[in-house]
Amino acid sequence: MKLILAVIQPTKLKAVQEALAKIEVERLTVLDAQGFARQRGQQAYYRGAEYKSNLLRKIVLEIAVNDDFLDRTIEAITHVARTGTEGSIGDGKIFILPLDECCQVGGSARGKGAV
Repeated sequence: MKLILAVIQPTKLKAVQEALAKIEVERLTVLDAQGFARQRGQQAYYRGAEYKSNLLRKIVLEIAVNDDFLDRTIEAITHVARTGTEGSIGDGKIFILPLDECCQVGGSARGKGAV
């Protein structure tokens, strides 16, 4: 089992959800996040005064998958979340972590069956 943390642009959320549904990945957690990397934030104006925001809004998807769903989940996310044909800075990142155990809170399933 793996835990996928996908950091994507907020505008891509709906498209990613639809792509995941097509490959039968229907369980995920969506979190609002702020951060920066190579983009270094952006300039904005508030009441006529310019200021620089170091943080950009992003969406983090937490998706627990069994090993046989890993590659197709990553492909679906990268294909849909990418801007343009080759992508660009700010499209996001995907982190894959080992998931040792999973337990269903409302039931008795554990391990792969709980995912």
